[in-house]
Amino acid sequence: MLQRPHRPLLKRQLTSATGAPWGWAASGALLGVLVCALMFAPARWLATWLQQASAGQVLLQDAQGTLWTGSARLTLTGGAGSQDAATLPGRLQWQLRPGLMGGIGLALQLSADCCMAQPWTWLLLPRWGGADLRLSDSTSQWPAALLSGLGTPWNTVDAQGQLVLSTHALTLRWDAGRLKVAGTAQLDALDMASRLSTLKPMGSYRFILSGGAAPGLQLSTLSGALQLSGRGQWVAGKLRFVGEASSAPESQAALSNLLNIIGRRDGARSIIKVG
Repeated sequence: MLQRPHRPLLKRQLTSATGAPWGWAASGALLGVLVCALMFAPARWLATWLQQASAGQVLLQDAQGTLWTGSARLTLTGGAGSQDAATLPGRLQWQLRPGLMGGIGLALQLSADCCMAQPWTWLLLPRWGGADLRLSDSTSQWPAALLSGLGTPWNTVDAQGQLVLSTHALTLRWDAGRLKVAGTAQLDALDMASRLSTLKPMGSYRFILSGGAAPGLQLSTLSGALQLSGRGQWVAGKLRFVGEASSAPESQAALSNLLNIIGRRDGARSIIKVG
């Protein structure tokens, strides 16, 4: 004897069959809206994220364009509650592109007319348990006065001069929560001056970051009356650095105040220790 289908079950089956096309259509429309929103996301989204990630110390002001192609005025500050701020002359431009390296990765291209002769590319590649950040070989020049915007102690030193940054085969690797460095980065601080000294300029200096099992940092003097030197390493994610500062005999009076601030005085020298 045939039995009639249970009416509630039949009703649910009919509703599902007739409602499926509408469900797919709604899902497709929602996906389209999300894709469009992401494609045309305003540049201020990136500005908001960077402000939050840097605790308010790195700002993209007057952001224009989209998340993917835009520009802004780069400003460094001392963070929440600080009155210190310094803005890069001109505008910083960026291009952000997904889908590289066979569909995996994210490429960021930076350029600034004031400071870069060529664009600088950062390539982020996710891996199982970590990620790699590869920086293209690049040379750029930045005003040292920009650092004063970061607040203490940079606002006290009030450095003046030019910072020339060069990178070569530089890769930062996060592996199981640990940072590893490959390649080198060199920062030349040229014709440096400070409001803490009447001697202008005090000298030119070089920092070299070298990758390896324990990334190292080396400081040396290129020229000038203020002599700086030191070596350091990153151990367990923390920098341990030991250096010293001294001055030529004829410049001791002009540099004494600065030597008192940048380290612990030991006679004519100032010992610098970090970590």
